[in-house]
Amino acid sequence: MPGLRREEVAQLAGVSVDYYVRLERGRRVNVSESVLDALARALCLSETERAHLLAIARPSRKRPGPVPPQRVRPGLRRVLDSVTDLPAIVLGRRLDVLATNHLARVFYADFEALPRLERNMARFMFFDDIARELYVDWPAAARSIVGSLRLYAGRHPTDPQLAELVGDLSIRDSDFRRWWADHEVHTRSYGTKRYHHPVVGDLTLACEVFTTTDDPEQTLGLHAAEAGSPSEQALHLLASWTAAPTAPALPRDAH
Repeated sequence: MPGLRREEVAQLAGVSVDYYVRLERGRRVNVSESVLDALARALCLSETERAHLLAIARPSRKRPGPVPPQRVRPGLRRVLDSVTDLPAIVLGRRLDVLATNHLARVFYADFEALPRLERNMARFMFFDDIARELYVDWPAAARSIVGSLRLYAGRHPTDPQLAELVGDLSIRDSDFRRWWADHEVHTRSYGTKRYHHPVVGDLTLACEVFTTTDDPEQTLGLHAAEAGSPSEQALHLLASWTAAPTAPALPRDAH
């Protein structure tokens, strides 16, 4: 924690300095949950950060290997397709894009037309220039993406696909490399974000994220505008314009 020395953190947590240093350096220590709770309090951790601490202090003993692919249930996909006035997207492990509705494909990008490896929100955020233009506060949005990946890494440290993704992002983007080294974690839940879409202009949207009951590693994200607001009108315009049978296909720089 900034401003506290190791000795002060150890004292607040009620452990020896040597014990705390071994924990900090990732050495195998038979640490109890009460000690971890004391450390969380001493470091003023949030619930998300506390959960991350528990995950990394007690890593999974599963052997490294490929993680089974995820599938979106047909029923969930039908629900997704039935939502026509809001961008809706299903994300899986490592922020892989598993499914999108029509409005999400024209609001963000047509992920389902991309090679499977590139269907990932982190890759979109850092590698696609469209993302840097779409998010008004791109650094904040990008840092939350990094924090979500870091949180996933705490639960699945041996996922080889995660290692490949983080390695690629670190090599190709200095912002990602710097923020990954900060070890911050983030939980996707709800909030408000501002966007600038090349077709309909500025929008302020509320973001709500729901975890599916059959797979805790899948989340459904919905973006909604305040009723009667210019943002709601902009979403309706985007949905109606792209749904018109005579409308030309959106150019790549209009996604």
